[in-house]
Amino acid sequence: MTTKGPSRKQIIVPMSGDNSAAFLKNSSAHVSNLNRLLGNAKTEVMVDFIRLDPIRLVIATNKVAVQSDLQIISQYVKKSNDINELQVEEPHLSQSKSYLKITGILYFPNGKSQERLNVSDVESALKQNHIFNDIKLASNSRVIKVSPKSDMSIV
Repeated sequence: MTTKGPSRKQIIVPMSGDNSAAFLKNSSAHVSNLNRLLGNAKTEVMVDFIRLDPIRLVIATNKVAVQSDLQIISQYVKKSNDINELQVEEPHLSQSKSYLKITGILYFPNGKSQERLNVSDVESALKQNHIFNDIKLASNSRVIKVSPKSDMSIV
């Protein structure tokens, strides 16, 4: 199941709140400058508007940006006179958030009633599997016992 979040047509630029506010003061000029640079690069992506989140700048575009578009935007934002370049991270596209539910795991994996399954065991097992290489956990995992008399858990 996925949750509602930012569109893939939004470019996220993580930066400090002071930088974001300073950059947003001249947002109309930045939109036209970015559109000029993107047009010169003969890309079909155009910036619609720029908005502010608490810890990031969100640049809304008409189409999904590719890596070359992200580089143009990154160079422009970092060279802007309004902000401190050292406090700006690399822009990226939004990522989806999904829920992962793992069932059928022993609550006491070693057969000992004192040593129950903990979150670090689950996370280390996920890191060892190649399927989860590019996945980042957005929140802490939880291990829940299925029922008081059961020896199974859900993560």
